[in-house]
Amino acid sequence: MAKRQTRQFNNVRTLKNDYVRSTETHAQYSKRQKVRTRRRLLVFGLLASVILVFLISTSLAQNKRLAEKQLLKEEVVARLDEVKEQQEMLNLQITKLEDDEYIAKLARKEYFLSDNGEIIFTIPDDEHKDMKSGNDSN
Repeated sequence: MAKRQTRQFNNVRTLKNDYVRSTETHAQYSKRQKVRTRRRLLVFGLLASVILVFLISTSLAQNKRLAEKQLLKEEVVARLDEVKEQQEMLNLQITKLEDDEYIAKLARKEYFLSDNGEIIFTIPDDEHKDMKSGNDSN
């Protein structure tokens, strides 16, 4: 047995009075307001998301640049320390070179200069001895 599907038609007529029209108008207005509100929220949400992504990417880029600058600063500070040590050594050498006794000692050592009555004897270094003894055995 096949059941028959019966369609029910809406045989109820709506009244066309002022109250019904104002209620329908108010319902349509409320529906439009909800749609506008949803659209506004969607636009503001998208705008907020774009701004948030921009701020995060900017922050990450700045952190990366800051880390690079920090490494560069460490390298420069290390170089500065080396230069300061070198400057101290040069200042010490300048003060030594202002001393006449040091200059005389340096001249005797480097240029084999002698004082009156001094005789200079040169003694070969150990390296030269090793090289000569190695050459003699060949």
